[in-house]
Amino acid sequence: MGRTSDARNKILDAAATLIEQRGYSALGVAEICAAAGVPKGSFYYFFESKQSLAHTVIDEHWITQRRQWEQLLGSEHDPLRRLRDLFEATEEIQHAGQQKAGVVAGCLFGNLALELSNQAEEIRGRLQEIFEEQISLIEQVVVEAKERGLAGPSVDAREAARSIVAQIEGRVLLAKLLNDPAQLEMLWRNCLDLLQVPVEARTTTN
Repeated sequence: MGRTSDARNKILDAAATLIEQRGYSALGVAEICAAAGVPKGSFYYFFESKQSLAHTVIDEHWITQRRQWEQLLGSEHDPLRRLRDLFEATEEIQHAGQQKAGVVAGCLFGNLALELSNQAEEIRGRLQEIFEEQISLIEQVVVEAKERGLAGPSVDAREAARSIVAQIEGRVLLAKLLNDPAQLEMLWRNCLDLLQVPVEARTTTN
């Protein structure tokens, strides 16, 4: 059982790496298996198709990412500090990827959304669900920031959270294009403006 589980994990790890580096469409099952060091038959033992594998890669990636987001956004820090912690962690992940592979990999979800949203309806639907979950996690923090007077009272928490997720994705995409994780540094300033954070609150969170 241990060897069987190991083969599945190797396939998932190889697929996640290759998708980040090259995208989904250009990959073949044989290439994924070669990178994983497992026979092709093992692939079809675990996955019905390449699209089935992509679904699993997406779900596994979100399990890990959601755990990190919940930890950062649910900490004891004040709401604005929690958002900044999320931005800094996102930038750090892109820095680490660049150091490992030589290039900024970007966001797995964003990359797949750009590549497959008009081609694979099931994958598009799953990615939409994940983005909505991200928005909900951030919305809770924005609501708390408003309740504590750290964000403008007229701010629409849901739409602000949606804009923050969109900015994260956009900045990560720009970082990938320019191979420059520093492109994410503007997230914090943009967030302060978006949430209409009072001047006095900005000085206490810097």
